[in-house]
Amino acid sequence: MSHARIFQKPKSSMSSGRSGTDRWVLEFQPTEAKRPDPLTGWAGSGDTRGQVSLSFPTLAAAQAYADRHGITARVIPPPERVLKLQAYADNFR
Repeated sequence: MSHARIFQKPKSSMSSGRSGTDRWVLEFQPTEAKRPDPLTGWAGSGDTRGQVSLSFPTLAAAQAYADRHGITARVIPPPERVLKLQAYADNFR
């Protein structure tokens, strides 16, 4: 049985744009712990599903994919957007 999480990507902190934040992403949970490679020292594991990230236009499509393939998916709701309204003149007070 595979486990995954479904979530919406957050807005990039490096930009004010919201491009790509309307898509839903399905990512698999790791099945084994990462361990250091004896030669390079880099962390890794034999679980290749950690490299897979699937993108869907709607939450329903992501859930339908998970159900169709027998994946137990946990939906993480998107954070509520908080608008900070301020005028340009507030910078000089």
